[in-house]
Amino acid sequence: MEKLYQVALTMVEGVGSIMFRQLINNFGSAENVFKAKTDKLLKTPGVGKQIAEGLKNKNLFAEAEKLLNEVEKQQVKLFFSTDKDYPSRLKSLYDAPSILYYKGKADINSVRTIGIVGTRQATDYGKQITEEIVAQLKPYNICVISGLAYGIDIAAHKAALDNNIPTIGVMASGLDIVYPAQHQKYAEQMLEHGGILSESPLGMKPIRNLFIARNRIIAGLSDIVIVIESAAKGGAMVTAEFANNYHHEVFAVPGSLTNKYSEGCNKLIKDNKANIFTSVNDIIESMNWDTEGKVPEKNTTRNTEIDLSQYTQEEGQVIAFLRTNGETQIDTLSWQTQIPVNRLASLLLNLEFQGIIKALAGKKFGLKL
Repeated sequence: MEKLYQVALTMVEGVGSIMFRQLINNFGSAENVFKAKTDKLLKTPGVGKQIAEGLKNKNLFAEAEKLLNEVEKQQVKLFFSTDKDYPSRLKSLYDAPSILYYKGKADINSVRTIGIVGTRQATDYGKQITEEIVAQLKPYNICVISGLAYGIDIAAHKAALDNNIPTIGVMASGLDIVYPAQHQKYAEQMLEHGGILSESPLGMKPIRNLFIARNRIIAGLSDIVIVIESAAKGGAMVTAEFANNYHHEVFAVPGSLTNKYSEGCNKLIKDNKANIFTSVNDIIESMNWDTEGKVPEKNTTRNTEIDLSQYTQEEGQVIAFLRTNGETQIDTLSWQTQIPVNRLASLLLNLEFQGIIKALAGKKFGLKL
């Protein structure tokens, strides 16, 4: 029943991803939100007359039930931002989607994820570089994330399929409307060797603002984003900006000064918003991946000699979390400890000076002792 209320809540005009979580946090559940009295709703920051009235619209439940029936019929999995199995990389994002629709077999929480993006007007050079990157990273147990668009996006998905690497396409439309339609066959292949993901409900056609929203999901799901080719402005540049805001690594492939679709990449490198990509070794070294592609096991037994009473409450939280979970990205650490990123960064620096923790590639931190 709660799932019905959650879907209905996403249908209320004015309730975006941030408001969705705020309402549920304030009232305890989506059901409680709908049952709350108007005066209490209006006391919630950001809730005005429009949202309050929208929550009293009984027709929403019929629409939500219809959508849930269609989701079940098409074997689509729902992830709500309040769920335990919601993609872990997105949980800590301030603008994380309130709901995600997913279909496929790839692990949405793959250990290593690579976002590959670029212009729809990809050159042969760009496609070749994309294919080489994907093929050479196969030993490292990656999952390729992109947007199913023309050009670099589909080149990345095709390269992953050719190399039997899991790949997830993040869509701006509902999962039942593949855009562009010419990529339907690749989307179907990805259901067996990856998956397709969207925050748009079934039946939703792609519109401009949904593509921008889609780009933030690509950036959020990717440990590292690689911009292959891009004009000075475009979707790939937006994705890179999101990745920088999320403190995820960004690489850009440098290109000819006379190539319009290298302007964006060169600008990212010039503005220090992306590392220069010269070979896959740049990625391997940046992300601290070993040559066998093995994933370091979490160490839950070491560092037990650390006396947490010597540290502040927040420092103790960080040390205890890293002791149990191992190397962790700063965004995830912030989410799990509920310490704002700005304060956490200062706290981590202090612990690093004390020789307790160490800063690692990919904006990760781990215990040093």
